[in-house]
Amino acid sequence: MHDVQPDQYQTLLAEKQARIESQFACFNPPALEVFASKPLHFRVRAEFRVWHEGDRCFYAMFEPGTKTDPIEITSFDIADESICALMPELMAALNAQPILKKKLFQVEFLHTLSGERLVTLIYHRQLDEEWQQAAQALKAQLGIHLIGRARKMRLLLDQDHVIETLNVDGNTFRYKQIEGSFTQPNASMNEKMLSWARDVTRNSEGDLLELYCGNGNFSIALAENFRRVVATEISKTSVNAALDNKAMNGLDNVDFARVSAEEFTDHMNGVRLRSRLKDMALESADFQTVLVDPPRAGLDEGSCQLISQYRNIVYISCNPDTLKVNLEQLSKTHTVQRFALFDQFPYTHHIECGVYLTPKVTPTA
Repeated sequence: MHDVQPDQYQTLLAEKQARIESQFACFNPPALEVFASKPLHFRVRAEFRVWHEGDRCFYAMFEPGTKTDPIEITSFDIADESICALMPELMAALNAQPILKKKLFQVEFLHTLSGERLVTLIYHRQLDEEWQQAAQALKAQLGIHLIGRARKMRLLLDQDHVIETLNVDGNTFRYKQIEGSFTQPNASMNEKMLSWARDVTRNSEGDLLELYCGNGNFSIALAENFRRVVATEISKTSVNAALDNKAMNGLDNVDFARVSAEEFTDHMNGVRLRSRLKDMALESADFQTVLVDPPRAGLDEGSCQLISQYRNIVYISCNPDTLKVNLEQLSKTHTVQRFALFDQFPYTHHIECGVYLTPKVTPTA
C-alpha cells in the first residue's frame, strides 16, 4: 500500500533525485531535469479487491505478503478526483443490488483528465441477463461506461475504452485508451514526458523509428518533429488503438506495425524478414532518431545493438537498473545529452527516466 505523505513529497522526490544522480554519475550526464508530480490525485487508473463481510462488501487492500487480512479502503487520495468521487457512489450502489455484488471479486477504474469514466467489475461467477439488466441501470445511474468480466467472459454494456485528451505545448492530442491495455497511470506527468520528448527532438532531421510504441503515446505527439514516424508494438489491441489515434489526430506521416522489437531487429538485419514490414518501404526511410520505451526488463542486447546504429536515441525507462545496463552498452557509441526524472509514481521506489543520446564525437588529429 502507498504511504501517502503529501507534506513529505518534496523530500521523497529529492531522495529519488539523489539516487539517480549517484547511480548514473559514471556516464557524466548533464544536470538532471526533475519533473515533479502532483502530490495528490495523480492516478487516472486504480484497482481494488472487493471483500465480502456479511451482507456488505467493500474495497480492500492487503499488506504485502498477505491475502486474508483486508484493510477497508474508504478513500484513495492518490487517485484522480473523479475516481475518489465515484468510489463511494459505486460501492453504495453495488451494496444495494445483491445481483451486482454477488461474488464480485475486483473493481477497476480507468478515467481521463477529460472526464470520461470506465469501470470494470470482475466476478467469480458467470454473468447472466439479470446481471446485464442491473448493470445497465447502474451505468445509467452513475453516468459511466461499464464492463463485466468473469472467467472466459467479457460483457461490454457500450464500449471498451475512454478517449483521453492531453494538452502538450499548446497542442491537443487525443488517445483511445482501451480497458485492460497499458496506459500511463499519471496522465499529468505523461503530458510532461511528451513535452520533454518533443523538446529534445525539436528541429530533428529525417525519420523517427519507435519501438514499444503501445497505443502511439509518443508517436502521435512527436509526429510533427519528423518527416515520417515508423512505430512498432507487439500487442494487437494496442496497435489497433494506435491506428485509431492516428486517424483521430489527423496524421498522415505515422505508420504502425505489429511486430516485436526483436522481430524488427531481425528484419532490419536480414536475419528473418517479416511480412508485416515488407510493404512499409523501410528501405527508403531515413531513420536518424530512434525512441524506445521498453518494459521493466529493458532492451535485449540485439535491440541495443540495433538502436546504437542510429544517430539520436530517446530512451524512456521505467526501471533505472536495466536502463543503466543498457547505457553501459549504448555509451560505447553515444553520449548522454539530456537526462530527466519523471516522478510517475510518487510515494513508491519506482522511477521513470528519459535519456537523450547523440553520437560520440571522434577526436580529430
